[in-house]
Amino acid sequence: MLHPMIKFEHRPVRYGEDLIVIGGTVPGIGTEIDDPDGWVWALLESLDGTRTVGQIVADLAHRFPTHPAAEVREAITRLDAAGYLHEAGPAIPPGRHQTALALWRWVDRTPGRSAHDVQMLLAQARVTVIGVGGAGATAALALTVAGIGQIHCVDDDVVEVSNLNRQILYTENDLGRPKVEVAVQRLREHNSEVRVTGARERVDDTAALRALAIGCDVLVLAADTPSEIRYWTAKACQETGTGWVHGGYEGPRVSVGLYQPGTGPCHDCGQTARRHAQAAGPPVTFWSPGAGVAVTHAANVITACTTGLLAAHATMSLITGAPPVPANGEFGWNLVRLDNSQRLGLDSPHPGCPTCG
Repeated sequence: MLHPMIKFEHRPVRYGEDLIVIGGTVPGIGTEIDDPDGWVWALLESLDGTRTVGQIVADLAHRFPTHPAAEVREAITRLDAAGYLHEAGPAIPPGRHQTALALWRWVDRTPGRSAHDVQMLLAQARVTVIGVGGAGATAALALTVAGIGQIHCVDDDVVEVSNLNRQILYTENDLGRPKVEVAVQRLREHNSEVRVTGARERVDDTAALRALAIGCDVLVLAADTPSEIRYWTAKACQETGTGWVHGGYEGPRVSVGLYQPGTGPCHDCGQTARRHAQAAGPPVTFWSPGAGVAVTHAANVITACTTGLLAAHATMSLITGAPPVPANGEFGWNLVRLDNSQRLGLDSPHPGCPTCG
């Protein structure tokens, strides 16, 4: 790095005379630094992009003799390794992804990687979205405007009036039309730079999932029927090595799971552990008047779209690593209380897992 500069989004703040916070106050990005004699603050003030590393080292070593040149150079190296520095250059030019580039610079702490590199990874990626209902339509829309290179939508349903309270791609004029036909049309209108395709088909076995997974970098599962579809997806993506994301909601609880095969426990590991825990627990008795009663799908635009946006976020994390959301597990949010997210997952594959164990 010739002219190191602190990323503007990570600009440091000094509290009093001896405490510095760099990277802001967002957990996972910000860091506190003790600075009893002020030399760290002087170093940070020097990292403005106008000087070379050699010039900064020489100046700081002269001003603070108790901190030799090797220590100053090591401090710069550590700041760079932590992702707080970048090469000084022109400001992000106006354009479609101007604000996104600023966000990538904020959340990506990969040494030596620019925000443009992150955006290019999205532009080169291929994503398949299975199910373009409430969550799937939102995920597909978010990924389209974010600049994913190719998006393929799969759904066999048509637009119905009951969809209109939560499925944001469709209007009253679309009633009776195939969802995938409308979705492809609308997505192309949002971003002509993205290659959007679609297929009106029903995904009904592992082979169908395998064929879809092998043609993409990340598969987004936003369909909940047939009931076995999540297990089919886990198996297909395990076989093809394809990263995958699923989003769902159970009333006011929304959730998202993201998996990268070969890097940890798979989806079915968690399900296996859950079944074992239930078998070891007390017997469960369900309310008998509810037996056989069809349950109305409880959802609105908030639950559906929140789930879809989280699925898109997880997808972009799998593609770019920015931010590095922990994979191979699920996160859930309680919309009743807006609690912090809860992560459900195992630290290692379950030995009894039928998919990867």
